[in-house]
Amino acid sequence: MTSLAVCVGINEFENLPTHSWLNGCVNDADDIVSLLTRHYGFSDTDITRLTDSAATKSAVMGALTDAMGRVRTGEATQLVFSFSSHGTQVPDSNADESDSVDEAFVTYDMRQSGDNWDPTTLIVDDELHDLFALLPENALLDVILDTCHSGTGLRAIDLLPSRRPRFVPPPTPVAVERAEAANSRSFRDLVRAATDTGDTGEQGAGHPALFAACRSNQTAADANFGGRYSGAFTHFLIQALLANPYLTRADILTQVNTDLRAEKFTQRAQLEAPAAGKRMPWGSPFARAGSPAPVRAERPVRTLGPVRTDKPARDDRN
Repeated sequence: MTSLAVCVGINEFENLPTHSWLNGCVNDADDIVSLLTRHYGFSDTDITRLTDSAATKSAVMGALTDAMGRVRTGEATQLVFSFSSHGTQVPDSNADESDSVDEAFVTYDMRQSGDNWDPTTLIVDDELHDLFALLPENALLDVILDTCHSGTGLRAIDLLPSRRPRFVPPPTPVAVERAEAANSRSFRDLVRAATDTGDTGEQGAGHPALFAACRSNQTAADANFGGRYSGAFTHFLIQALLANPYLTRADILTQVNTDLRAEKFTQRAQLEAPAAGKRMPWGSPFARAGSPAPVRAERPVRTLGPVRTDKPARDDRN
């Protein structure tokens, strides 16, 4: 079985001032690549790593489209997509949002157009939905999004010197007012049933499993852990996977949120997947009806190496 991955991490942005840059997104991408190659059997040649200036909209969407094409032809049966960067909002171009804004993922080359960000230079959620809807029934797509699309839930603790929200507001007062009047939503629409074909007119029969760093009205933290920056969500997600690879996706969510709460992060991670997917370990195909529950035996703690020495690994995460 061929397994593919597209791992994106963007700290620097061509058209944003340096005070809006991030610190931990490239580390997120590197850590997920290391996790996949060392512990999940992925080959380096089957992973596309895009960081900073290489992570333009065309490069990210091109890599994802190529990977999905290989999945649809049966050349690959598993795809992992991770994205760590800023999130933002743009006016809805398809009139399919009740709040008249689309959630968007900021790529390196995002630029302003009029009062708003130019949607041709960032990834709008509808574009990802249309691509994810092509997933075949016998394929697995795991998505990790360490970003956010709203600043409405910001609290003082989210602005500590060691933390930075992964959110860029619209570029002008007019656009900010429009976004603030809009209703935030979750990432659920990215993994709507595959029978919703979106704009492509095509459909698959698969269902992605998506982990998101926070709720729709929260911000995802770019944070310092022992002198090294990473996304708070990605940091604790990888810790959970290394400590017990047999945790189900639902149990991983519980563990990550327990750790976020313990370290005084206000964000709460989200999981969108069919019930069968929530019952299986991360990286595993969805259970079919009547399948036995996965075994949750303990294993020795695994590590990525010296990059994560800020906390002792824990092997009792049940």
